[in-house]
Amino acid sequence: MVKTNPLGALAAAGGALVAVGLLVVMLMVVEARPAAATFPGPNGKIAYAILNSGIYTINPGGGGKSKVTDTLVSGDAKPSYSPNGKRIAYSDYDGQDYEIYTINVGGGGKTKVTNNNTHDFYPAYSPDGEKIAYTEYSDVAVAIYTINADGAGGKYKVTGGSNPSYSPDGKKIAYEDLDPVGGDLEIHTINATGGTAFKVTDNETDDFDPDYSPDGERIAYASYEEPDTEIYTINVGGGTPFQVTNNVKDEEAPSYSPDGKKIAYECFKALGSDDDEDFDSEICTINVGGGDKTKVTDTVGYANDPSWGRRP
Repeated sequence: MVKTNPLGALAAAGGALVAVGLLVVMLMVVEARPAAATFPGPNGKIAYAILNSGIYTINPGGGGKSKVTDTLVSGDAKPSYSPNGKRIAYSDYDGQDYEIYTINVGGGGKTKVTNNNTHDFYPAYSPDGEKIAYTEYSDVAVAIYTINADGAGGKYKVTGGSNPSYSPDGKKIAYEDLDPVGGDLEIHTINATGGTAFKVTDNETDDFDPDYSPDGERIAYASYEEPDTEIYTINVGGGTPFQVTNNVKDEEAPSYSPDGKKIAYECFKALGSDDDEDFDSEICTINVGGGDKTKVTDTVGYANDPSWGRRP
């Protein structure tokens, strides 16, 4: 797949995107994906989005597919499970811009969390379920904020960057941000209350979609190096990454299973080339050490952005 710079493209385009149709096109072009978070416990269902259809959940072995949201708005996407597996946070268009919402996993109980004049994406619950981290795209900046999960205020700016993922202890947030020297995307971590960031990956490729392992010791992420994107894991303190997937197709948006043994991810059916194959994908799982790849969904179109929840 031909990559673009997610942060740069969104920041530059934010002021001009006044119609939902244009914003959907932008979202299809950029490659930032929700990191969300995985919380330790017994494996439950995988939440994911289907372009122009909504959010669904499915058993990790396939089957048991259930539709969560009933809107057909294209931006109804980027799902993230709550720590107890009972609710899902996601991004949806409210007629003016994109906001963060939560909903029961069985549908119903929809709550609007953010309410402003900016585009808000990529929600991630804190381990105690009280906060949601998300990315805010304004006309001038891309930044990560936290807010009370019930929408009752408490908005706090953590750092610049995108795609937050809470550590299991709630003390850190992993995210992607541009390297000012190399100009590529790298994975960083920072205290959940802000402060000095630590650069986890340090290379010449675009690294994005971070997701903390349930034990908090590793971070899964996607890395693009021509001709495709693969899934890697790395120690939270940096070091040599481990390549999980290895083929000539794009794999993105990793999400650890709650037991830490597998990773769900977005698996493209063909190597994209700026045509409709770019957005023809399924949800797959694989062992954290590689191998035992399983296709979970069987969708006509773009199944994307998995979030593996714990069993309630």
